[in-house]
Amino acid sequence: MSLILAIETSCDDTCAAVVTGDGVIRSNVISSQGVHDEYGGVVPEIASRHHLELATPVVEDALRRADTSLDDVDAIAVTAGPGLVGALLIGVATAKGLAASRGLPLVPVDHLQGHVAANFLFTEDDGGEPLEPPFVCLIASGGHTFLARVDDHAGFTVLGQTLDDAAGEAIDKGARLLGLPFPGGPHLEKLARDGDVTRFAFPISKNVGGLDFSFAGLKTALLYKVRDLGEEEATEARADLAAAYQAAIVEQLAVRVERALEQTGLDRLAIGGGVAANGPLRERLSALAPTVKIPPRALCTDNAAMIASAARYADAVAFPGYLDLEVHATGQRAL
Repeated sequence: MSLILAIETSCDDTCAAVVTGDGVIRSNVISSQGVHDEYGGVVPEIASRHHLELATPVVEDALRRADTSLDDVDAIAVTAGPGLVGALLIGVATAKGLAASRGLPLVPVDHLQGHVAANFLFTEDDGGEPLEPPFVCLIASGGHTFLARVDDHAGFTVLGQTLDDAAGEAIDKGARLLGLPFPGGPHLEKLARDGDVTRFAFPISKNVGGLDFSFAGLKTALLYKVRDLGEEEATEARADLAAAYQAAIVEQLAVRVERALEQTGLDRLAIGGGVAANGPLRERLSALAPTVKIPPRALCTDNAAMIASAARYADAVAFPGYLDLEVHATGQRAL
């Protein structure tokens, strides 16, 4: 596959990208809907409707920015899950239509494999070199948090995962408790910059052994702390609360990463998922191994370039077999 057009619509970002078979990004378009803020979370039905409106224009924009056309594309890749079922169906239907109209092979891609495969792309931010297996990979997003051992380009082995909530969900819910807009990550990080990280102590699930995570207790601890402080004092202490809460999330992730590196004996680390865009986490993890691959922020959050990257190592489905392609959804990430 010398040129891949990829589509990603697993949640609320409508994405399309053009990537070469060698992993060079020709274009990577991300259209954030920006309509879910007032609801405090992604509303699946609204997300699906906006994907329907945006899918074709975003694909056209990706082709234009790549200075190419469908005539030059060799395969279509699309996220088949996990994600919001309605959102996924829009992306898959769009990809099926494009592939069928051109007689192109279709490559269904697992969204989580896409986050791992973002580390196989050539990017200018980290010297241009992709990371080659084997390595330990932390994936942390709004819907998923797990540690994986990556021994080849086509898959991974889960070493540990969250027992309850994902790190990204904990960030969003914590931000909401502090009166911050959705999505909470950037706002929490900004507020935490002015806070005293030592004023409050939040749990990092020390009692959870091995490489698993747990963030439910952390959310509850913040809820109780805000309640006990009272409205006036909690408002005054918002920056300190944000700093300590964010630090607890970062530290829990870092502790498990350190354990994974020690247990596997590997000395290379990669990260992915929307939470990997967090500045303090990127800084904390960058010192944990001799080789650390931290993708640009645009490749950490949902994007189609990572889907194209995974498609380079996945099996394509020829027409008409891909007309039976189904999505595999996850829990609805709505509030």
